[in-house]
Amino acid sequence: MDPLENLRSLCLALPEVTERPSHGEPVWFVRGRKAFVMFADHHHDDRLAFWCAAPPGAQEACVAADPETYFRPPYVGHRGWLGVRLDVAPDWTAVGEHVLDAYRQVAPRTLVARLDAQD
Repeated sequence: MDPLENLRSLCLALPEVTERPSHGEPVWFVRGRKAFVMFADHHHDDRLAFWCAAPPGAQEACVAADPETYFRPPYVGHRGWLGVRLDVAPDWTAVGEHVLDAYRQVAPRTLVARLDAQD
């Protein structure tokens, strides 16, 4: 499985999500404005990963529980974003949950309500 294609599928399945490159990497936006997931193909380090918006406290909890998979990403880590490695046999169920959490952090309430109605 191609990690980028899997991540892309998860992101683009959400309401009003678009993709465009930013800083040379694919980034997914809600309504074309607010980024919620960024692909990081060895972006300033040796990891294949993605960075995503995360609920308060999630970054610290994930990094403490599994530092081989999770990390504080550069540039956006100070805002609570979470780095998730894709080069260490990712758990795609967990990846999907992180993508949903990221979307919920950034999307307007109307889109979150639409997402909840789909479930």
